[in-house]
Amino acid sequence: MKYLLLFSCFLSLHVLGLSQSKKVKAPTISSAQQMDAALFGGAKYRLIGPFRGGRSAAVAGSLQSRNTFYFGATGGGVWKTTDGGSNWKNISDGYFGSSIGAIALAPSNENIIYVGEGENTMRGNVSEGLGGVWKSIDGGKTWKNCGLKEGRHITNILVDPTNPSIVWAGVMGHLFGPNTERGVFKSTDGGQTWKRTLFVNEQTGCSDLVLDPENANILYAGTWRVIRTPHSLESGGEGSGLWKSIDGGETWINISAARGLPKGTWGIVGVAVAPSNTDKLYAIIENEKGGLYSSADKGETWTLQSNDNNIRQRAWYYTKVFVDAKNENVVYCPNVNFMKSRDGGKTFQSLRTPHGDHHDLWIDPADGKRMIVADDGGAQVSFDEGQNWSTYLNQPTAQLYRVSTDNAFPYRVLAAQQDNSTLRIRSATYGSYITEQDWEPTAGAESGYVVADPLNPNIVYGGNYGGYLSRYDHTSGENRAISVWPDNPMGAGADALKYRFQWNFPIFFSPHDPKKLYCAGNALFATENEGASWKQVSPDLTTNDKSRQYSSGGPITKDNTSVEYYCTIFTAMESPLEKDHLWTGSDDGLVHFSKDGGKNWTNVTPTDAPKWMMWNAIEADPFQKGVIYITGTRYKLDDYTPYIYKTEDYGNSWKLITAGISSLHFTRVMRADHKRAGLLYAGTEFGMYISYDGGNNWQSFQLNLPLVPITDLTIKNNDLIVATQGRSLWILDDLSMIQQADASILTKSIYVYRANESYRMPGVSTRWGAMSIPANSAANPPKGAVLNIWLKEEVTDSTQAAISILDPSGKLIKRFAVNNKENPLSLKKGFNQFVWDLKYPEAEKIEGLILWNGVPGSITAAPGNYMAKVQFNKDTLLVPFTVLADPNYKCSQADYDAQLNFLTQVRDKFNLTMLSIRQIRQARQQITEFISRQGKTCPTAIKNLGDSLSKQLTQVEELLHQTKAKSGQDVLNFPIRLDDKLSGVFDMANSGNMAPPQQAKDVFADLAKQVDQAVSQLKTILEEGVKAFNKSIADSSLPVIVIAEK
Repeated sequence: MKYLLLFSCFLSLHVLGLSQSKKVKAPTISSAQQMDAALFGGAKYRLIGPFRGGRSAAVAGSLQSRNTFYFGATGGGVWKTTDGGSNWKNISDGYFGSSIGAIALAPSNENIIYVGEGENTMRGNVSEGLGGVWKSIDGGKTWKNCGLKEGRHITNILVDPTNPSIVWAGVMGHLFGPNTERGVFKSTDGGQTWKRTLFVNEQTGCSDLVLDPENANILYAGTWRVIRTPHSLESGGEGSGLWKSIDGGETWINISAARGLPKGTWGIVGVAVAPSNTDKLYAIIENEKGGLYSSADKGETWTLQSNDNNIRQRAWYYTKVFVDAKNENVVYCPNVNFMKSRDGGKTFQSLRTPHGDHHDLWIDPADGKRMIVADDGGAQVSFDEGQNWSTYLNQPTAQLYRVSTDNAFPYRVLAAQQDNSTLRIRSATYGSYITEQDWEPTAGAESGYVVADPLNPNIVYGGNYGGYLSRYDHTSGENRAISVWPDNPMGAGADALKYRFQWNFPIFFSPHDPKKLYCAGNALFATENEGASWKQVSPDLTTNDKSRQYSSGGPITKDNTSVEYYCTIFTAMESPLEKDHLWTGSDDGLVHFSKDGGKNWTNVTPTDAPKWMMWNAIEADPFQKGVIYITGTRYKLDDYTPYIYKTEDYGNSWKLITAGISSLHFTRVMRADHKRAGLLYAGTEFGMYISYDGGNNWQSFQLNLPLVPITDLTIKNNDLIVATQGRSLWILDDLSMIQQADASILTKSIYVYRANESYRMPGVSTRWGAMSIPANSAANPPKGAVLNIWLKEEVTDSTQAAISILDPSGKLIKRFAVNNKENPLSLKKGFNQFVWDLKYPEAEKIEGLILWNGVPGSITAAPGNYMAKVQFNKDTLLVPFTVLADPNYKCSQADYDAQLNFLTQVRDKFNLTMLSIRQIRQARQQITEFISRQGKTCPTAIKNLGDSLSKQLTQVEELLHQTKAKSGQDVLNFPIRLDDKLSGVFDMANSGNMAPPQQAKDVFADLAKQVDQAVSQLKTILEEGVKAFNKSIADSSLPVIVIAEK
């Protein structure tokens, strides 16, 4: 038999958050080689939440099923409900994801669904789509791409009421630059081919597109000139207007100059047709004299109905209009508030909705009370015209910015959710699942960094737009504003500011001084007194280009929330390997380095990096000083190229390391593994990548992660935490398999990976056994010691396989085996994961016993070094693993060991009582049955001897167990006996993490003495009384088998 020993590092002491990484020697990989994706087969990302909806701007409903609705998430794909919004399921995963701008069901066949990628809310953190239009012919079960991939933002899709092959698409095109695939497109073959029928110019796209419900030849379109740059938003200009077609969208007439419509520069345009009177039109127009206009003659003439700022504020972000199906005077103009008019748009009132910032609305054409709204909190359904709505706390579509972790146990993940609050959420819980109760708001607000005090996880610092920075104490509830320069800049351009703080400005603690907190505007600042004062530790580390610092928004409406504040530090860090080594990267392309804590700075910008790079993340190599990685993006310049640079000489020289990353998957972040040198992880706008050779070669690392923009990554306790823009937070638990990946593994008949350290955090069991995850909850990671196993061969009925868990002394704790009913082991070809729940075998129990305290439960393993003996056919492998103490409990190793030993003694003594009761009952039953079989011929002496033995056995049994208890609460009338008392002592000693109290030991000693006395009596009865009984039977030559005569 072959024996292999897998060695790992044993740690008997562990300080949370301060343990040093152990370097794993990387196998040699050639420069052109990629890791076989089969080696990732056992790894899966785990969603942890929050289940709080992120922005949506596309909704639709079924005409045939009242409870069926759809919404498109910003970054999160397409979702469907069949129960009126109580539960949502993603229906695009596996085919496409990313942002959704339009959803349309074919009225004549609702199994046909068209979806357009790219959100239609053109805000600062906008997410474009690369997939164009998708089509399903089976209600969303499967999808096929239909082109228009350069459209980037599909704002509208219309389907002919009677012919599902006739489709129109409104396309905005590239937001950050000119392109030609924009305007209105038409397909007559179900999306196989498209014809552009309305094109204005290379910077103007379609902002809205509607169909006359009674005449599919009549369409109306709004066009919009809009462009974003890194430092500005321009909404309006040449090309914006209102258009009409009377030949099914083949040709278009510009009706922007129709009588009554505003003159001058136009911006975004929204348009609607009243279903109950198709002569009646509404248009909401961004213009100096803009507002809601109506036409009673199909657009020939117009009248201004309202210029209420509540329906036209931040026009570029809203500007939609919808009309009730039955009443042409009931009009909705979603904006910050959900605005409704009952008088044809003359006056508006705000309706209550679960969330603010509304972007789309679908109204049932047959029932105006039935609707679904899209807003910055996802989608909500109403069946009573907006009086009541379904919740948005059932949609895991949160958009997160930066991500960090704290030093609590289990650690929390901290992030800011766009359009909502910041939050901190447990990575794992002591309960069965991660639920809404396991996350809460924290410091800062929607757009900022969030970091916890390294020494006190209940003190959290968070940022927000306008340079706002707060310190939140979760113990007291105090929220303290500690902004560096509390001169609120809201509404002002960057040119008016003393210090420029971006919407998403960096905040971080020194890895060398846990009391030193940094944050960055256009300069770097530090505080060592929790924000009571700040010290500027750098000059302006940007280009300070004044031509790119001005009020954003125009030419019609200004919009300054610091999203467009430019020439700011966008990422910064202090090297964890070298104190006072500070690095910054700006959003205007500069990289700076200081090796003396900020006294002197050097511009170390990569010389071959394109100009105006937005440096988004800096990472220090965990193993080599002077090795730095910096990730940049120029997507706001319409350049989707991925940029990751690496220096090995403190920035004196750099090289681009993006080979293998798709040319359009621009990168936001890259992190280095803490245990394997050269192992890197990259997050892009369209998924995850991994490199095993220091970035020379990359390959997809998507696994089961949905296709979603990755906004940030961090590593904690050997877990990879992933923040997304549209699918909340995910964790790749235990990177051991990824770190140990090697092509040779796939050639072995069996391979067991070195085990990650596990914490003494036993799983939760219920009387119902394993349960499925409840709705809107997330799974915990495996609790216990995890062994990851690769098997090359199929597992058959003849396979001999077992896993034995050995304690630190080598003594068997538990054995799991295939075809074993008591401790089953399930294995298959490929990757397997075995989890020992850290439990010793439970006490034995006799069925039917009534016990007030129950049977002594499982004993949890003490911290220490254990061994797993893995047997697979002829191979046997010894795998060491370490169980660490739960840091939340102040219990010494000696106390853990004492508790384990005591509980084992109590359990074993209880097992002895069970064995004794079983022996008593077996002996008594056999005596009774023997005498009964003899009937009247049984000699009196033998019968009397048998009766005497039975009484003696019963007397002992009644010492061990309350035999009169026949139902659960009978023990209130008949006192419990030794077995039940042992259970009570066990429960007391097992109620926490502690050495057994002296009183528990004293009581157990007394009970154990009584048990031993009773067992001694039983032994005498069995050895002497039963022996005498058997001798009497033999002497009397009584038959063993007696057959009744009748």
